[in-house]
Amino acid sequence: MLNRIEALRSRFDDLKIDACLITSAVSHRYFATFDNPDALLLITRESAYAFEDFRYVEKARATIGMYYSLLDTYQATDAINDIIHKESIKSIGIEDTRLSHFLYKRYEEKLNTSLAPIGDTIEQMREIKSPKELEKIAIAQEITDGAFAHILRTITPTMTENNVAAELEYYMRKHGAEDKSFETIAISGEKTSMPHGTPSDTRLKKGFLTMDFGALYDGYHSDMTRTICIGKADEEMKKLYNTVLKAQKSALEMLRDGVKCSDADKVARDIIDVDYKGTFGHSLGHGVGLEIHERPNLSQRNDKILVPSNVVTVEPGIYISGKYGCRIEDLVIIKEGEIRNLTKSPKELIEIY
Repeated sequence: MLNRIEALRSRFDDLKIDACLITSAVSHRYFATFDNPDALLLITRESAYAFEDFRYVEKARATIGMYYSLLDTYQATDAINDIIHKESIKSIGIEDTRLSHFLYKRYEEKLNTSLAPIGDTIEQMREIKSPKELEKIAIAQEITDGAFAHILRTITPTMTENNVAAELEYYMRKHGAEDKSFETIAISGEKTSMPHGTPSDTRLKKGFLTMDFGALYDGYHSDMTRTICIGKADEEMKKLYNTVLKAQKSALEMLRDGVKCSDADKVARDIIDVDYKGTFGHSLGHGVGLEIHERPNLSQRNDKILVPSNVVTVEPGIYISGKYGCRIEDLVIIKEGEIRNLTKSPKELIEIY
C-alpha cells in the first residue's frame, strides 16, 4: 500500500500538483485495498488522509490506519480545506476521467485551491500488477476453470441458457468467488453470432454454445470463453472453430514482453481474414485486474509495448450474422521472454450429446 502511495507522489512534479484527491471507487480499492464506494482519499506530499463513513471506519482502522489519517466523510470539504491551508497546497490533482462534471464543479467551488486533471495516471499505474495482485487473479481464474469443468459434467440438453449461466455462477460462488466478474454469457445456436449476446430461458439449441464468464476474487477479476458444440459439428463448423483456435494459439505463441499490442492483434486477425474477413469485429484482448476491462488493450490501434506483469485476455472470434459464432479466450500474464497462461481448460472442440 505504501509503495502505491509513494508511486503516486513520485508523479506529482510532472503533474504539477501538491496533492491528489481520489474519488472513484476503483482507485479507492487500489490505494486502500478495500471497497467503499462513498469514500475519499487525499494523498499529499507529506501525508495521506482517508475519509470513510461510519459503515467502513472500523475496517479502515484495521486495514489502513497505519498509512492514512482517518477522517469522517461528513463535511469532508471543510477538512480538506484545513489540510490545504496547513500544508500550503497550491494544486490538487483530480481523476478527471472518472469524476462527473457536477462533482468537479462542486469541488472547484468548495476547495480553496486550483484543480488539475491527472488523466489516466492511476490507470497507467494499475497496468503493472504486483505479485499479490497476480496471485489473486490466478486464484480467480482457477475458480473459473473449475466452473467450466463443472458445467461439462452437469449440462443436459433440457437446460436453458439461463440454467447454464446460473450453474456457472453458483459453482464460482460456492468455490470462493465473492461474485461473478461480469454478466455471464451463455448463448446457443444462432445467438452465438452476437459477441455479447444475452442468455434467456430458451432451451439449448443444437450447434455452438458459447460461454464467457469469470470470477471475482478479493477484488480481482478473471475472464475466459469457451465454445463447445451441442450435438455433432459439421465440417463447416469445424473449419470455423479451428480457424479461431489457430488464431488464438498463434497470438499466444508470440506474446511476451516487448511485443507491440497491435502486432499481437494482427497475428490473429491475419489468420481469420484469410477465409472470414470482416467477421472478427472486436480487438484481440484487454487488460484485466480490479476492473474486467482495463489497460493495456490488444488492439490493432494500440502501439503500446507489453511489459512484464501486464495481464491480458487473448480472445479472437468469428461471428457470422444470423448463423453462428465462436470465441476462445485465455487469460495470460506477460513475462520476460514468455507468458504464463492462467487458463487451463481444454480448447480442442468439445461435442456433447
